[in-house]
Amino acid sequence: MNFKRLFLPFAAGALALSLAACGDEDKANKEETPQEETTEGTKDEKAAQEMQAKLAEQQVDDKKVVAIVNDEELTGAEYNAALTSMQGQMQQMGQDPTSKEAAEHIKTQALDAIVNQALILQKAKAAELKATEAEIDERYATYEEQFGGEEALTKALKAEGMNIKTLKVEIENSILFEKYQDKVVPPKEVTEKEIQEYYDQAAAQSKEAGQDLPPLQEASEEIKGILEEQQQQELLTAHVEELKADAKIELKI
Repeated sequence: MNFKRLFLPFAAGALALSLAACGDEDKANKEETPQEETTEGTKDEKAAQEMQAKLAEQQVDDKKVVAIVNDEELTGAEYNAALTSMQGQMQQMGQDPTSKEAAEHIKTQALDAIVNQALILQKAKAAELKATEAEIDERYATYEEQFGGEEALTKALKAEGMNIKTLKVEIENSILFEKYQDKVVPPKEVTEKEIQEYYDQAAAQSKEAGQDLPPLQEASEEIKGILEEQQQQELLTAHVEELKADAKIELKI
């Protein structure tokens, strides 16, 4: 069993999820062998197309101003990226993101995500934090490796209505976000007791699912990283609420 790191659904995270899903889909398509189309397959394909159409209806025009944060206009492109990520997460959990209640919830969460990101990036730039070209290139290289080269990555980006330049802007924002987070809410020291408690809880859940965890000695460092990240996120959430209290925020949708 692999421990899954948690992250806040900011636009950069949404982009990573969207690209990863696109890459998995391409891989699956290549691995499929041609088969005779069945009636059941046709029905499934039609249902998938109908669902995709419903999901697309929740999006807004990319150029539409969806919010204004301290005089900075946030566009539909940013909102749609966060929205798509959250729709996918709900589907992975077996939930319908197109129901009236779910759609309203996702809309609120997507707006909140991009507003949070805008506030943090504004503060990061005000603090004169920088993402170096070397840092951006290193992060970009991981995307290229994931997709098997620049050509494949370019194709995946095109499917998302993006290009290499816009990807690098998102990477820069992601690095700035991380640097600001480390500056204002550095991770606290994780104790051996906290690591043990986390492991015991995960082990109990795995046992119920009929799975085995690696020994604590092997999992300790990864658990430590997860707990540090969770602590940072809790502190960052509180910090963002303070930023919101002093910010001028106007939602347009």
